[in-house]
Amino acid sequence: MPPAPLTQLTPPLQQGILRRRYKRFLADVETGPGTVETMHCPNTGAMLGCDLPGSECWYSRSSNPKRKYSGTLEVVVTGAGRIGINTGRANTLVAQALATGTLAGFESAVVQRAEVPIPDEAGRFDFLLEREGRSCYLEIKSVTLLGEGGLGLFPDTVSERALKHVQALQRRVEAGDQAVLIFCVQHTGVSAVSPADRIYPAYGAALREARAAGVEVLAYGCQIEKHQLRVSQPLAVRL
Repeated sequence: MPPAPLTQLTPPLQQGILRRRYKRFLADVETGPGTVETMHCPNTGAMLGCDLPGSECWYSRSSNPKRKYSGTLEVVVTGAGRIGINTGRANTLVAQALATGTLAGFESAVVQRAEVPIPDEAGRFDFLLEREGRSCYLEIKSVTLLGEGGLGLFPDTVSERALKHVQALQRRVEAGDQAVLIFCVQHTGVSAVSPADRIYPAYGAALREARAAGVEVLAYGCQIEKHQLRVSQPLAVRL
């Protein structure tokens, strides 16, 4: 099977030095000698291991004059790997692989809708697919936390939203649909994924129950370069 298509970054990401991340959505980045710029930080998590001051970082630049901050923090580089901290890119990367039939296990799946309402419940799933002649609800989570031995952990903070999603996926399976949770691993140092039981034990318990009920729990790594991004190889999920 051919590799997933590349997300070409034009212009390519620029390099700086992360000085601090604060107020959840802001980061100060040194873009040149003596020049520090406040940028948007598109990550609602704790960014554990991804926000060490002095780290190399990559950022994108918007030409939209209406934006308060033209720069967006995209990648933090540590000794453990390159970390894509922009959680919004996870959906785009998976969607591109789905659209071209290059996501392992979903070669014939067709995306019906994005941001689809959860049937009979509040909230939305990321995608509704048609797969093997059945409705398939898909939720995507971005993994950036690296534990011991190359193990990626999710979530990196208590997240009731993530818990509700996995429980809702289980209810879709019980209703006769397919349901899939994909961990999009935006950390090049991660070789397998597991729930972060020490951070949020309720999520780990719910994830194991959901998989036992028939929810598919999958993980895929990502290639992260200044010029391009893409979903790469499947990774093991350890529950």
